[in-house]
Amino acid sequence: MNNNLPKLTEEYSFLAGPRSRFREFYFTLKVLRNFVLGFRKMHFIGPCVTVFGSARTPPSDIFYQKTEQIGAAIAKMGFTMMTGGGPGIMEAANKGAYEAGGYSVGCKILLPKEQKPNPYLHKWINIPYFFIRKVLLVKYSYAFIVMPGGFGTMDEFFESLLLVQTKMIKEFPVILFGKEYHKELLEHIELMKTKEMISAEELSSLFITDSVEEMVDYLKTYSVKKYGLKKVTYKRKWWLWEQNHARFSNN
Repeated sequence: MNNNLPKLTEEYSFLAGPRSRFREFYFTLKVLRNFVLGFRKMHFIGPCVTVFGSARTPPSDIFYQKTEQIGAAIAKMGFTMMTGGGPGIMEAANKGAYEAGGYSVGCKILLPKEQKPNPYLHKWINIPYFFIRKVLLVKYSYAFIVMPGGFGTMDEFFESLLLVQTKMIKEFPVILFGKEYHKELLEHIELMKTKEMISAEELSSLFITDSVEEMVDYLKTYSVKKYGLKKVTYKRKWWLWEQNHARFSNN
């Protein structure tokens, strides 16, 4: 039996409706503990770029190979590569950064499947709750790169856009990679704009490309220059960025 199943059972119980006040309070303390552990673990990782994508993508897939190139490019720019720490696209991004000499980190979710962290992580943390993991994946990043994926990837994609739309975070780049794969998704986004459910201005942070080189140029302009990031040398072999401007719009 998987040792992580009780944690999932607990989360299911929490989402099922009201429980005793003691159980709710105890659960809140556990959530607080996991937030603190996450903040302590990730505090010194430096400014990141987060890659979202499917855990089911095999190494033979073209998008796995493209993501390796993306990971390497991000590392050479000096950013820390952050992913969900699992297989597939996440592994490819971490692998690219790791083998290029960059710093590679992961926020693993505890699930019955896809449990094992990929082998290309310098640092990782196991998170029992999706909402904590999603906070950590956003908190330290100056850009979000969305590769082909499923429900989880789409959740992360639209939440990133929502946080920018509602000004919870500044207008960090949200890069959608794979024009053909996301063709129908882009048509639906255009429909939402036509129906005035969203505005063109609210899509200003969204960049769509098939090119690693275009992605790098975009990040140089809209992450590095825009937020005044400067390279500094640390004791480690990799490079990180020093931030001169607050990440969040209310700071």
